[in-house]
Amino acid sequence: MLKNYPKVSIITVNFRQNLTTLEFLKSIFSITYPNFEVLVVDNGSLTYPAEFVTQYPDIKLIVSRENRGFAGGNNLAVKESTGEYLLFINNDTEVEKGFLEPLVERAVSSPDVGMVSPKIIFFHDKKTIQYAGYTALNPMTMRNKTIGAGQTDNGNFDKACPTAYAHGAAMLVPGKVIEAAGTMDESFFLYYEELDWAIRIKKAGFTIWYEPQSVVYHKESVSTGRNSPLKTYYMNRNRIRLLRIHFKPLQVLTGLIYLYSVALVKNMIIFLVKGEKENMKSLLKAYGLLKQKLC
Repeated sequence: MLKNYPKVSIITVNFRQNLTTLEFLKSIFSITYPNFEVLVVDNGSLTYPAEFVTQYPDIKLIVSRENRGFAGGNNLAVKESTGEYLLFINNDTEVEKGFLEPLVERAVSSPDVGMVSPKIIFFHDKKTIQYAGYTALNPMTMRNKTIGAGQTDNGNFDKACPTAYAHGAAMLVPGKVIEAAGTMDESFFLYYEELDWAIRIKKAGFTIWYEPQSVVYHKESVSTGRNSPLKTYYMNRNRIRLLRIHFKPLQVLTGLIYLYSVALVKNMIIFLVKGEKENMKSLLKAYGLLKQKLC
């Protein structure tokens, strides 16, 4: 049990999803943790989200004129935060009232804890797990497995343990870790930035934990949609980028051979069969095979 409650800065990013964000804020302001602040970054939406401040005057609203992506939006809030710990959490989530205490308890349990993610459950199917930890990336395929994904939440994933990466939908990070490893890399813009960050945090000497006593419900892909051209582009571009940045030359070579000869061809066939022309264009752009402005 916590003997004191260090201040936590709860950070979320909104992009044209005001109703979803208001549902998130209602959930957050019902939690039992007594010492926190909430920072909402409006990431280049077309209209000023006045209802955020009207309904929740205690939030810190940060308005960006441009969409700075997941990393860039969160980084804006980092500069304005005052908490000893920072919780980065998607606006398309809702939380249990006591979700924050276990995350903080895990973070304060050892000075080498660098990131902590909760058990993440699908919002629309509250018996099914989305995340209970990650395995490490395979340097050839640049794929890994999400532990517990799709399985029934029956207690099999209720043991806290170190894990390869935190989940970008909800991750608690001590401020001292950000000072040591830096903030998220904004050049990723969207997707894989939390994996890159986790790798850098581990290289700085910290560990990453999965804490199942904390539960978050995730609505999944509200802002980008499933298989949108935007998602197709950044998922594939950043997969290649992460490989080039963090792996050894021979691993990069074998990884690129696999990605261009297997993954690219497979996805091209899928988009061709489905008639998804825009996704095909985004895929080719991600692999550097088509120069076209991404919408």
